[in-house]
Amino acid sequence: MTELQPIHEDPHLLVLDKPAGLLCVPGRGEDKQDCLSARAQRQWPDALVVHRLDMATSGLVLMARSAQMQRLLGDAFAARQVHKGYEAIVDGLLPVSTDWSLIDAPLAADWPRRPLQKIDPAGKPSQTRWRVKRLLPARHASHLWLEPLTGRSHQLRVHLLSIGHPILGDALYGSEAVRQRAPRLLLHAAALALLHPADGRALRFESPLPFA
Repeated sequence: MTELQPIHEDPHLLVLDKPAGLLCVPGRGEDKQDCLSARAQRQWPDALVVHRLDMATSGLVLMARSAQMQRLLGDAFAARQVHKGYEAIVDGLLPVSTDWSLIDAPLAADWPRRPLQKIDPAGKPSQTRWRVKRLLPARHASHLWLEPLTGRSHQLRVHLLSIGHPILGDALYGSEAVRQRAPRLLLHAAALALLHPADGRALRFESPLPFA
């Protein structure tokens, strides 16, 4: 198996670039044991999971290299001290503005349809900022910058669906037509910024978009 090429590696943490279609952590069953964390631990036995991306989402994943660093990074995520930037291509043409728009809609598990999530007034508070990067009129689509202010499961996918602009290629939330318009989910974790818990220096990482 090809070795992982880290975006960043130091004695305290790793930043890896996860391909679409790879789990972050093992799933149930023998066929779901290959995952980013297992591959990372073959190269860095001390690698520990801090956060996750959906299997269908590509992009930057941060891992800790000690239990103490895992706690510190987990606390930073919980305190919203880690900036996460995503890019997505969605169905339809959205208004272009230099200002960010906000989707503020609580999310909860859709139990009869697990693992799907849904907008639910009794759910957990969930906020996503979005802005148009470019319009794609020939594809009747928009390329967006996204900033999740909270970290709920499937948050970006459900929030964009809720405003009528599902992500192209979304096999969970998109209609058949939306699924057929891309060979994969067009969602990518493109940027990650934080203060290094060990020494306080500012870190920023970027991953080029793997789709057009």
